[in-house]
Amino acid sequence: MRSPENRQQTYLEVLLAREDYAKEVKLFQLGPMLLQRYRDIFQQLYAEDRDLTIRRSSWSFGLSLLSTAAFYGAYCWILLEAIAGRISLGDLTMYLTVFRQGQTTFASGLSGVGGMYEDGLYLSNLYEFLERPVPAEQGYARSGPVPQDGLRFEQVSFTYPGGTQPALQSVSFHLQPGQKLAIVGENGSGKTTLIKLLTRLYTPTSGRILLDGLDLQDWSADVLKQRIGVIFQDFTRYQFTVGENIGVGDVDHLESGDRWRSAARKGTATQFIESLPAGFQTQLGRWFKHGQELSGGQWQKIALSRAFMRTSADILVLDEPTSAMDAEAEVKLFDQFRAVTQDQMAILISHRFSTVRMADQIMVLAAGKLIEQGTHAELLQQNGRYAHLFTLQAAGYQ
Repeated sequence: MRSPENRQQTYLEVLLAREDYAKEVKLFQLGPMLLQRYRDIFQQLYAEDRDLTIRRSSWSFGLSLLSTAAFYGAYCWILLEAIAGRISLGDLTMYLTVFRQGQTTFASGLSGVGGMYEDGLYLSNLYEFLERPVPAEQGYARSGPVPQDGLRFEQVSFTYPGGTQPALQSVSFHLQPGQKLAIVGENGSGKTTLIKLLTRLYTPTSGRILLDGLDLQDWSADVLKQRIGVIFQDFTRYQFTVGENIGVGDVDHLESGDRWRSAARKGTATQFIESLPAGFQTQLGRWFKHGQELSGGQWQKIALSRAFMRTSADILVLDEPTSAMDAEAEVKLFDQFRAVTQDQMAILISHRFSTVRMADQIMVLAAGKLIEQGTHAELLQQNGRYAHLFTLQAAGYQ
């Protein structure tokens, strides 16, 4: 019942101890505040544990005292009866043995009852968890009826569980094989939600998403995952070697050095990887011995290379893939990207219009709605939201 408090305590321990958060904790002087919160939760849990222990010990002491008094009282009665000659020595021995066994059995029974009560507390949480409905795996298809139809969103809407406002509203578009689609919009406009629906992390509230003419829900989950390569904006920085950090993009080839090198070349990461002490075998992160830390841009190149590990993927999704890269690295990356993804569909989310303008199609989202769609030139001619955002960003470079 105290799981929320225990999770908060664990999270505060992570904030105070992990190197990921050390910069802000020190610079923002968060240490005393976090320590005080930790102490408050500790004192609360300690007080509850102390009260529970005192109650349990009091009951245990009282019952033990009663049991001991009854046992020695029975001893005295048996001895007095033997002295008075009303029972024989054999009866005396038998009674003592029976009472000793009875005391042990009684104590074991009480212990069992206490254990059953504690187990019941855990089981109630387990049963509550198991009673939650789990959607059954319903897709088994390994191919679609129209192999060259590409990706279609048909009036797709989605509202997060517990939410009141839809994150996406009636979004429709068609991405053909080989085409590149860029999605732009303000934070909270639904860009990342669209990607989560495409990767089937969520199911649309209404509408359909079709791949090769078949609804995503009818595809085999394993087949679908192999067809999509993704780099999320909040990608994971694994405390593994460089090669393993790339290899997790396709776990079936996690240890394939050739696939590592090919993916790193496509992700423009080869040059800096070769400069590391042990190349692809360099340990990353600070958790383990001899770990090396990378810059934000280098980590993004690792994550982008991870997306290229799936050589069978015909859909690549890049969510802010160059946000931590300098301008020169960004240009080289997208020149390389277009060269190696000529036959693949690609969806790019970015706030940099120098990158967005390279796409075959551009979608503008606002409050979950698709408000503009077209090429860079077409959207500028419309003089709408895209043209306004592009003008604002371009003015910053003048």
